[in-house]
Amino acid sequence: MLSLKNKIVFITGASSGIGEACAKQFGALGTRLILAARRIEHIQKLAVALKNEHQIEVLPIKLDVQNKEEVAKVIRDLPQDWTDIEILVNNAGLALSSDKIQNGDLKNWETMINTNLLGLLYVTHAILPGMVARNHGHIINIGSVAGHDYYVGGNVYCATKHAVKAINKSLRLDLSGLDIRVTEINPGLTHTEFSEVRWQNKERADQFYSGFTPLCANDIADTVLYCATRPKHVNIEELIIYPTAQASPNLVHKKGQTVKGIFE
Repeated sequence: MLSLKNKIVFITGASSGIGEACAKQFGALGTRLILAARRIEHIQKLAVALKNEHQIEVLPIKLDVQNKEEVAKVIRDLPQDWTDIEILVNNAGLALSSDKIQNGDLKNWETMINTNLLGLLYVTHAILPGMVARNHGHIINIGSVAGHDYYVGGNVYCATKHAVKAINKSLRLDLSGLDIRVTEINPGLTHTEFSEVRWQNKERADQFYSGFTPLCANDIADTVLYCATRPKHVNIEELIIYPTAQASPNLVHKKGQTVKGIFE
């Protein structure tokens, strides 16, 4: 197990769900954390809790990954002793609605593309040169099983996560010969705020996860830490994680019956 004590970990979308769970688990290993999210009050509260629990340094920063100028400035203006980022967890992402293309909302499309794809690229572009200059680092991209399959109503969200898969593979090629690892983690159904954001309807989201045991944020954070703590000569390039009840993005066994077309 590779020690991460005092290593700097940068996590986007750290205010809830998988990002928050990653922060807690990395914090327990004694890392120094840069927590980035739009909801600054959430990460400030999390930062205080982690400092008190683990006696670690935590830097919360307000960041909208969709804004390329903001991303560049925030990372350029990091205090000097926070610049040697060892691990980047590109976690910020979302789905909006599950409309078919013919009924799609263009603003939803743009937000998904700007967050899931361009946001990941902006943050990576700002942080990666430092890793290259130091010849060490690890980029962990949170993808989705939607990036490895398709389902009715998934259209643009699936497209963004297929793009994450392509970027992950391309990074591995572009960084060949350097001591920089690249990993893609692809969760199946994980009960966080994700579906509440998708449908703007908590009751619908809770019902969606009923009748089976979905993954939780800590399940994915466990996987992220597993990949990050392998010996340096080991690069886990890609992992797909389903709850046992889920056989594909659109097929789940609920309450004794298999349900197809779960997003329709």
